[in-house]
Amino acid sequence: MGRNAIVGQSGGPTSVINSSLAGVLQACQMRGAEHVYGMLHGVEGLLKGNVIDLGAKLGSTLEIELLKRSPSSYLGSCRYKLPDALEHPEVYEQLFSILNKMDIGYFFYIGGNDSMDTICKLSDYAKQIGSSIRFIGVPKTIDNDLMGTDHTPGYGSAAKYIGVVMKELIRDATVYGNKYVTIVEIMGRNAGWLTAAAALAQGEDCEGVDLICLPEIPFDTDKFLSKVETLQKSNASIVVAVSEGVKLADGRYVCELADDVHAVDAFGHKSLTGTARYLSNLVARNMDTKTRSIELSTLQRCAAHVSSRTDITEAYQVGGAAAKAAFEGHTGKMVGIRRISNDPYQSTTELLDIHSVANFEKKVPLEWINDYRTGMKPEFLTYARPLIQAELTPVFIDGLPRHIYLK
Repeated sequence: MGRNAIVGQSGGPTSVINSSLAGVLQACQMRGAEHVYGMLHGVEGLLKGNVIDLGAKLGSTLEIELLKRSPSSYLGSCRYKLPDALEHPEVYEQLFSILNKMDIGYFFYIGGNDSMDTICKLSDYAKQIGSSIRFIGVPKTIDNDLMGTDHTPGYGSAAKYIGVVMKELIRDATVYGNKYVTIVEIMGRNAGWLTAAAALAQGEDCEGVDLICLPEIPFDTDKFLSKVETLQKSNASIVVAVSEGVKLADGRYVCELADDVHAVDAFGHKSLTGTARYLSNLVARNMDTKTRSIELSTLQRCAAHVSSRTDITEAYQVGGAAAKAAFEGHTGKMVGIRRISNDPYQSTTELLDIHSVANFEKKVPLEWINDYRTGMKPEFLTYARPLIQAELTPVFIDGLPRHIYLK
């Protein structure tokens, strides 16, 4: 076995992804890794030889605590699609040559669906060539769409942010008493977990959003206009939460109805933006009301000032569990979270076969969406509320949160 470990971060960041990095680092050090290296910008950076000695960079308790509270990916990220080993064996030969020269025995990748595809390919190739390197996936995505795990680190904090912001927007939208339709665009390509979190805003001090539109339900522009018009007969101000990825029955994204140009990334994912703007203009053209579109965009994944303590804790735990699994001989696995109870909330970690995770998507259960397809049932709130609980206050210096980052 190699004596060293290496870890990378990939895909879109979250406000707690660095807590998982801290968990991997400290658990590997405790289990005797001689060096813990970090890939700069994921596997793409590793192929270019861009690595750092992570243990040397983060040597104090204060630095680790700042890391756990800092948003974005400390090591940088990438959206690099690892090719098929049969079609491009030279890529794998280069990667394993680099890992062997660095005396790597343990490889960790923190990310979502595409990152788990990378772990799947690398662990399969290692088995094929008889390599002893152990490959473990550490779950991360605000989209909450990884199969097998009850939820993913990153989702709880993003859901908390959305619940907070929607409450504040609802208060603002009602201030003038005039007819107003506010449409808020929330991330979510094929799964509506984040948009569903808008339902968390409702409570004794807030009436909640009026309409929630998820990608799990085919979108009809005529029915949407009809629903908004009916809602506005009862309340002048209407607030709508819509997933960026809502689709028409024919499979087209609603945002494609606009004239915007949508780029495609290495994984073939089309850039989605403009859904709220398009719908806002549609309402304005067809109804006698003022409208406003709001795109939360990357704020959902970087608002570390309102992170969930539960989320930060679990992110750290899955990092530690990944190191434990690798040092105990496991490979080709992802760490999952299994919920034990809701009240009191308790969870534990477990290992999942990477083949049951990679390239699959977990969507919001249809039975958690109300019969009118306009909002969420109590079952969703029971699921989501424990994940947003408590706070881990940032370290404030001169009135602003202190972050740690690589210069």
